[in-house]
Amino acid sequence: MLASVGTYTLIGVEAREVTVEVDVGSGLPSFSVVGLPDAAVRESRERVRAAVTNSGFEFPQRRITASLAPADLRKAGPGFDLAIAAALLAALGQIRAEVLTDCALAAELALDGTVRPVPGALAMAERANARGVGRIVVAAESAYEAGLPGSLAGAGQTRVVPVERLADLSRLGAADEPCFSAQVLRRDPPESQPQIGDMADLRGQPVLRQALETAAAGGHGVLILGPPGAGKSMAARRLPTIMPELSDAEAIEVLRISSACGRSRPGAAIARPFRAPHHTISPAGLVGGGTQPRPGEVTLAHRGVLFLDELGEFSRSALEALRQPLEDGEVTITRARQSITLPCRFMLIAASNPCPCGFGEDSPSCRCSPGAASRYRHRISGALADRIDISLLVEQPDPDSLTAKPGEGSGLIRERVTMARELALDRQGCTNAELGPAAIRKQVLMTASARAALVSGHARMGLSGRGHDRILRVARTLADLERSKEVDAVHIAGALGYRRRSGE
Repeated sequence: MLASVGTYTLIGVEAREVTVEVDVGSGLPSFSVVGLPDAAVRESRERVRAAVTNSGFEFPQRRITASLAPADLRKAGPGFDLAIAAALLAALGQIRAEVLTDCALAAELALDGTVRPVPGALAMAERANARGVGRIVVAAESAYEAGLPGSLAGAGQTRVVPVERLADLSRLGAADEPCFSAQVLRRDPPESQPQIGDMADLRGQPVLRQALETAAAGGHGVLILGPPGAGKSMAARRLPTIMPELSDAEAIEVLRISSACGRSRPGAAIARPFRAPHHTISPAGLVGGGTQPRPGEVTLAHRGVLFLDELGEFSRSALEALRQPLEDGEVTITRARQSITLPCRFMLIAASNPCPCGFGEDSPSCRCSPGAASRYRHRISGALADRIDISLLVEQPDPDSLTAKPGEGSGLIRERVTMARELALDRQGCTNAELGPAAIRKQVLMTASARAALVSGHARMGLSGRGHDRILRVARTLADLERSKEVDAVHIAGALGYRRRSGE
């Protein structure tokens, strides 16, 4: 007796089809799972055995073989439990085999037959919709995620069937088959997150406020250099409050990653990610890796903010691993058996002290030797710094500014940022930070005075080719904030001013 059913496995944050075939034959009682399963998949034998028995079905004392095809693709996680159990019951004739036709199942089983959610339900549902699968059976907690692809596309060709227990499989194809009604994608706007503060809290740093507004409008990375207590961390943590609300496509990307990493909560609203890893993080933890490649912090920060506080304390290898993600907006992890590409279009906000003690070599309070200060500064290589669009020095705010009235709140700044982003998206379909060399020449229309200012600044600062293009991207954003179609000399001057990395 043989039966088969479709399911999915996660490769990075994407789903791949897997066919589960179960054969029940004569021989000594046994239950084997083949097809490169990991430990969690092999242990599904015991979960399926207990769940089938405790759900009122009969478990056969025969030779059972479950094959997961394709056989050369590694399978990981407990998400195959429900598909293996369904194929087994169909092979035994305890549920109708025809109801599993044009159907995919993905869920974990508890020993009492309860169906549990698994990571990646959204990616699996997207794959099912793309391939035109008729039904996808998931745990009730995963139904919201699984229903999003069809509802946003307006097609809904794949019907989501939420189940709470293994026994519910007997209702497939019946009049009382469970059905999930698609819901609207819920976002969590910044104003609904009072715990993260407001940009009005940042006082005495007008240049830093302007730089963050520019960065948010264009999606640019920022490097902030300054002594402790100058407001670097406070400013970085409030950056999400001035960023535009996620679009439908961006929200799906964020939720797909969160779901694949097991970090999503059923029905929770989606907000722009803000990740702030500790400086002891490894390169694999930062950009992804492992024997079974897993997303790192750069992917978890996709469409959001990656904040690296005390940048000089991070290992050189971890920082150098950021080069490809910053340049390409994606990271490729290659292993002997597979290579996966993970999205990581994030805004990098890095903060660093000028030296280990924090005061700076020019300060009489500095206790660092010249060698220690030099090594600290050179932890950030020129190649990495060249990939950061905006760099600025900040000083301690004076007492009068700290007691003055607060500046603009995040809401007003976000309105200008949203306007500038919409101009860029209407013009070129992406943020200014994502413009490639060819697109820069097409989209950055400069006046004659702007060209002269750029030539002068290029010679004075000794810009690289990459730095030249990044000046143009930031200048384009400054022009968008002023609703200017052309980039003028003042915009070039502003962008050049944001390339300072020393006190000269």
